[in-house]
Amino acid sequence: MNIEHLYRQVIMDHYKNPKNKGILADNSYMTVHLNNPSCGDEMTVQVKVKDHQIIDVKHQGTGCSICCSSASVMSVTLKDKSLEEAFSILHEFYELIKGYPFNPDILKGDAVVYQGVSQFPARIKCATLAWKAAEQAILNIKEDKSNG
Repeated sequence: MNIEHLYRQVIMDHYKNPKNKGILADNSYMTVHLNNPSCGDEMTVQVKVKDHQIIDVKHQGTGCSICCSSASVMSVTLKDKSLEEAFSILHEFYELIKGYPFNPDILKGDAVVYQGVSQFPARIKCATLAWKAAEQAILNIKEDKSNG
């Protein structure tokens, strides 16, 4: 079995059995909705932070298997991380998606299965949509704390 086949299996597993899926009516979560007008993908991400630690991540959206599975992977990858760790992970994921070298000590787990996306530029936005929404939510939380 080659690595691309294994990666496809992981992507399809997260697509068919997403982790942390479902949005809550809870004001303690920062909610961000983004869409990709070029392909129609839509994603809402909720992030809950306590003491500079991400304690929960939720997602809900529609789109292709890359977009929806990536949201599941993002939620698992960022959950229980400090805000600083989350920003490092986000940076490394974007490097991976662009086809650049990334730090495997920072970007671990299923996130690496999107390495091949860099070969398909039209799919980069699909793979990063939920990650960009999570990043915006974290930035909004940091901004709210600095203003509050």
